[in-house]
Amino acid sequence: MRGGVIARLREIVGDAGCLVRPGELFAYECDGLTLSPKRPLAVVLPTTTEQVAAIVRACREAGVAFVPRGAGTGLSGGAHATENSILIECSRMNRILEVDAENRCAVVQPGVVNAELSAAVASLGLFYAPDPSSQQACTIGGNVAENSGGPHTLKYGTTTNHVLALELVLPDGSVERFGSRSGESQGFDFVGAIVGSEGTLGIVTEVTVRLTPIPKAVETLLVLFDDVVGACRAVGRVIRSGVVPAALEIVDRRTIEAVEASVYAAGLPLTAGAVLIVELDGLPVSLAGEIAAIRAACEAERCQAIEIARDEAERKRFWRARKGAFGAMGRLAPDLYVHDAVVPRMRLPAVLEQVCEICDRYGLKLANVFHAGDGNLHPNICFDRRDPDELARVMAAGKEILEACVAAGGVITGEHGVGVEKRDYMHLVFGEADLAAMRRLRDTFNPDGACNPGKIIPTTRFCVESDPKARGYDAVPIA
Repeated sequence: MRGGVIARLREIVGDAGCLVRPGELFAYECDGLTLSPKRPLAVVLPTTTEQVAAIVRACREAGVAFVPRGAGTGLSGGAHATENSILIECSRMNRILEVDAENRCAVVQPGVVNAELSAAVASLGLFYAPDPSSQQACTIGGNVAENSGGPHTLKYGTTTNHVLALELVLPDGSVERFGSRSGESQGFDFVGAIVGSEGTLGIVTEVTVRLTPIPKAVETLLVLFDDVVGACRAVGRVIRSGVVPAALEIVDRRTIEAVEASVYAAGLPLTAGAVLIVELDGLPVSLAGEIAAIRAACEAERCQAIEIARDEAERKRFWRARKGAFGAMGRLAPDLYVHDAVVPRMRLPAVLEQVCEICDRYGLKLANVFHAGDGNLHPNICFDRRDPDELARVMAAGKEILEACVAAGGVITGEHGVGVEKRDYMHLVFGEADLAAMRRLRDTFNPDGACNPGKIIPTTRFCVESDPKARGYDAVPIA
């Protein structure tokens, strides 16, 4: 079976587009979630929709599962291979097919890098708004799969708010188009179902995205606080004032220390317990009043200082501390578990205190950097997975963190997706009827689970035993 399917894949993409040697496959054993890596049977790198469809048909004929993958920057294991599966790596499908400036949209292949799309249309006065922290590497296709957000989600929304139409290779190898360039379509919202489905409904091979006019003016503020709690309270005051910033980001002391000791150093004072980055954009006439409102909110929470970027270079310096945070944390430990949960903004201070208490109790090193404006927390636990005891404590603490967020009225993921990381925590927010409905939706597109098996839907006794279709590619033994 192995030799036959690999020979067929080589016919489709050529020898250079089919990786099978152990040294080549090593880099594809996981995505940004480094826990529980799995080595695929092979990695194929198509360049066209026709090749993707042919790969899927070859896998179906051989009875082999297949997993779509973008740049591998995801943090929930959504692109992890399963045993004896074929990884379909879409990064070579990286062309911008069309830019329609008049209608403010672009048609792109899934391997187009997020930041490169904005760079390509900047001369037209446009940009692509969703901006994950990994935007220098992550791809549009991966963003669609995970419904990625980013620092500017507060004002501009997540990926789903910017996708107009999709081309999808279904798990049977057929090709369908959903949505329209106008953003309107008849009948069911299949685009809405596909965005955020983490590659379980098919493989996206073309995306029509909405482009946004570049704001006339941008003001970026850096506000220093004694602690994270004070910064969170200031965020609440900002929102209550009626101002809607483009971004409200918080970086805690441990993250500041890591950033300032790294190549991402931004000149942040080590005396600050937390930094709040506020970005405002819009018409120049409106920003002076908004800055005054921000200043009043932060001073009411006794901030240490407020700096306003004098030019673009200083604005980039402020953001360097936020964008470089994850990379800088590599100095703290060999591994990083980046959590992702959302809580109501008013509960941020209390939940953060709980998160710190949980990690202290388990003796773990915690750093926080998060999208405070929309309550999207990213507790980062630094650890060494080679230490079984520490790994066990990390997983136990992670579970308690999610439980605390849900108890506060939140949800288990804001932008990183469910994948395999949070799959077995879905019961914290969904009942059996909800999960059954999700499985019925997936079965409509992917009836035997051959496409990205084992993701999102929990492999619980309920799912496997009460639904015969669950005994497909993603069924696992239940203890």
